Amino acid sequence: MLFNHAAMYHRYTTFCQLTIICLLSAASIMAQHTNVRISNLNLPNEPAICINPKNPKQVVAGSNLNNIYYSADGGANWKKTPVSSPYGIWGDPVIVTDTAGAFYYLHLSNPSNGNWIDRIVVQKSTDAGVTWSPGTFTGLNGTKAQDKHWMAVDPRNNSLHITWTQFDKYGSAAVKDSSIILYSRSTDNGLTWTAPQRISQLGGDCIDSDNTAEGAIPCIGPNGAVYVSWSNRNKLWFDRSLDGGKTWQSEDIFIGDQPGGWDYEIPGISRANGLPYTACDLSNGPRRGTIYVNWSDQRNDVSDTDVWLCKSTDEGLTWSKPVRVNDDNTQRQQFFTAMTIDQQTGYLWFVYYDRRRYNDLRTDVYMAVSKDGGETFQNFRVSETPFVPRTDVFFGDYNGISAHNNLVRPIWTRMDSNDLSVWTALIKPEMINASTEPASTSVSLDTPVPNPFSEKTVIAFKLRNTARVSLHLYDAKGNRVATLIDNERREYGKYVEEIRSDVLHLATGNYTAVLTADGKVLKEKMIKI
Repeated sequence: MLFNHAAMYHRYTTFCQLTIICLLSAASIMAQHTNVRISNLNLPNEPAICINPKNPKQVVAGSNLNNIYYSADGGANWKKTPVSSPYGIWGDPVIVTDTAGAFYYLHLSNPSNGNWIDRIVVQKSTDAGVTWSPGTFTGLNGTKAQDKHWMAVDPRNNSLHITWTQFDKYGSAAVKDSSIILYSRSTDNGLTWTAPQRISQLGGDCIDSDNTAEGAIPCIGPNGAVYVSWSNRNKLWFDRSLDGGKTWQSEDIFIGDQPGGWDYEIPGISRANGLPYTACDLSNGPRRGTIYVNWSDQRNDVSDTDVWLCKSTDEGLTWSKPVRVNDDNTQRQQFFTAMTIDQQTGYLWFVYYDRRRYNDLRTDVYMAVSKDGGETFQNFRVSETPFVPRTDVFFGDYNGISAHNNLVRPIWTRMDSNDLSVWTALIKPEMINASTEPASTSVSLDTPVPNPFSEKTVIAFKLRNTARVSLHLYDAKGNRVATLIDNERREYGKYVEEIRSDVLHLATGNYTAVLTADGKVLKEKMIKI
């Protein structure tokens, strides 16, 4: 009777432990960041998003080719607004705000009287994205193509700074045709623009691939310096203007290699790139003035695209070695990264597609945050369900993210059946620890239930990435008495193995289950009665 009472007590405590685990798991699920569909109309892709720091409830987003959305409640609900321009609209949306709270919508052109993508168009909204001006433009240069633009705002004086790529002849493989990085600024809130200025010394080809100069994203330093990085010829380049855009370096500054180039292949994606994002810390924190560059490449393998970050603490003259942002232990794809800085906290925020949990085309959206200037990263899954892309459906070239004072809004494209849609998520920074999947917990082994057992027990383990798994049973003398799993390749997921005393011919006594997976050895004791 005493033994039976002890067994019943053990079963009861085990039940309580499992109940607590289930409740914690349920709490973790409830802590998932709510996904919000912005729109599934007009085949949206290549999205951008921006929070208004003057009024964070105002959020504006855009997607290809001509879709503008606005939210008045921080991104929980959205409305689509029509936008037109006499210069035409041909995608590549970029959304930014100035110090007065006005929004700017940058895009490529398609004028009725002119040439396709012959200028960079800037439209302005002073009512939080509801209505937009006809727009102004910069970069018009005959028939030359103007592409892949971005803009930064100087918070000291509200000046606007744009960088982009000019193609002599888009798509040309001729030696005489080249691509260069151009710069233009406005000091009157976008009404007029300075004549475009070449800032890249090394030209690229016009094929729109690895040997093309592209991906120029500017940012502003604490004293008004303008910084910009881009990709060209399998390398990352940097330039700076210390006088607010008037003069630039006489030579491009080399940041580091981008092995495999910025134009790479991802299964299921018609076109993918790893073009860089540039940002500078303007917060009043300890890393004020640090410049960061974020990109992706395939230096580890074509099947193992990774997200990277490097930084400079001397205004871009020298750069740190790249560190990997995604913290998985898999050889899977992480791609289409975007980065921003919360200028109130100095935190770095990233969003990217991630396939660490699957061995097929299923794709999640992950985010990462670094609170220590890119020294460490917390990764967490933000999409509620995965999606499967198709190569015959264009996903664009990038996703987007915006952050202000711990309000963080990513944006991405997903595909369900044949439908494209753009989404955001209501990120809860206080819940990130609960949903983070650190590499240190890539495998876990549960206590057998029931334990002690008579006829049978079950033991469960969980993998957070694909691994070679072995599970053996040893007696009290250390002799192996059973092999349940012998060096099998197992995918991400939870597995339950049954241990039957009659099948394994187990005598009464003490046993140890030993799980080997992902370079780790985990043990659990059990008692056969």
